[in-house]
Amino acid sequence: MRMTNMLHFTENHRFCVNRDFSLSSLDYKMLAMMYQPMIGGLAISLYQALYQQMSAEKVGFSSLEQQRKLFLLLELEQGERGRKYLIEQSSKLEAIGLLQTTRKFLPGEEDYVFVYTLFQPLSPNEFFRNQHLTLLLRDKVGKFMLLSLREELLSPEPEECQDASEENLSVPFYDLFRLNTQVVDYELEQALYEASASKQGDARMDVTTKGFLYADIIMRFPRGASNRVFVEALKHKPDQMAAINIVAKKYNLSLQETCRLLDEDGVFAEDGELQMDLMQYNANLFYRQSKKRDEDRERTLARTEERSQSGESDISQDTAGDKSVEMAYYLEVPQQLRGECTDHQYNYIMRNEPYTAVLKMFFTQGSIPDGVLNIFEKIDLNYKLKEEVINVLIHFLHIDRRSWAKSSIEAVASDMLGKQISTYENAVEYVREKISYKQKAASKVEAAKAGGSVTRGRQGKTQKPHIPIVVPDAGAAASSRLTEEELEAARRMAQKLDERFNRKS
Repeated sequence: MRMTNMLHFTENHRFCVNRDFSLSSLDYKMLAMMYQPMIGGLAISLYQALYQQMSAEKVGFSSLEQQRKLFLLLELEQGERGRKYLIEQSSKLEAIGLLQTTRKFLPGEEDYVFVYTLFQPLSPNEFFRNQHLTLLLRDKVGKFMLLSLREELLSPEPEECQDASEENLSVPFYDLFRLNTQVVDYELEQALYEASASKQGDARMDVTTKGFLYADIIMRFPRGASNRVFVEALKHKPDQMAAINIVAKKYNLSLQETCRLLDEDGVFAEDGELQMDLMQYNANLFYRQSKKRDEDRERTLARTEERSQSGESDISQDTAGDKSVEMAYYLEVPQQLRGECTDHQYNYIMRNEPYTAVLKMFFTQGSIPDGVLNIFEKIDLNYKLKEEVINVLIHFLHIDRRSWAKSSIEAVASDMLGKQISTYENAVEYVREKISYKQKAASKVEAAKAGGSVTRGRQGKTQKPHIPIVVPDAGAAASSRLTEEELEAARRMAQKLDERFNRKS
């Protein structure tokens, strides 16, 4: 709790408690054995006193009371000394994530009201996954005591079951229950909407609406982190807080993930300036990694569901859902398959068969490459393209002689997704449009070549005019030759000129 003026936090100010949980026997054991050694018994007593302000069978907000009640329950001196001690104990609870303190100003009364929001203690699994709390407890009780507490609170899986294969036998909700969706209860919907829209004291802010507040970030940020000083300075830098919220909204980051990125080396310069380029780069990496993990998990779950389904149900569903193809949307059978199936059979296959069967039709020399199967599995399970659209995509890749590399396949799939291709008919029109555009472009190139080959050169410029070379007549050349006497006279003239030149020099 950050209080600069003790007159704003007195025993006369009113407070209320907010919580959305009820403590179990395991929670009480965690408070006594894990949290109390870290922050002390009086801080845990303050937590218990705040928890008891409302019945254990209820959640929500307690009624407004004067803080003098807390001073009396904890036997604190009513004065500045007692206030400082209460602030110190509440700060310990806030630092380890059990408490959040907010202050509200009431314009009508011109006074402050304090709201203490309690959080449930972490379970043993979550506690030991939290590095900061584990290291703090180790510093307080020692390594061997920490390991002893872990063995006492965590019960491992039996050794016989660790390496055994497992099968999920749980029944989904709609396999057992059927809801009556025909009757609309407007009063119930209005009541539920008002309850969900009411203000709650949850620290996890919705980044798509308001964004994270400075108080939310500083409460979750580790105290011993090297960037703690720079994060505290964000309180007086609203422009940097706005930039952080923009990155968090852009890459769908939670509060914990945002704090983790702010704790990275180099995110803040030596003068405390936020390096937005580096933070955005790290956020993009985190977003892409999370997206890849989610896609892999989605594909794994889809494979598991497919294996759990019986073959008979699959056959019955396939035969019951066969669709016909109108003649106007018939695809031409490729040259490779013309001897194996007719136009009707080929279009029936493209409309109703799974994409794995269609791929086998084009990869006849051996098995389908794993890279091709992986990218089409991603298009099917993650991009949610329908089977019939994927089949038309495969047909287009073959007839257009495109590369079967991942980048080429994903480029066509992305184009289909961007143009909202969701039916077989739309996919056929897409393929025809692409082929028509390519043919028109090729015809224009051919016409340009044919028209420019006579009068124009390679660069589209006119060629130089052809200048004929005049060859002298053989008789005229013979008549122009000098006689022996004329040659001798020329030699004598040259000798005289040489002698005259030598004398001058």
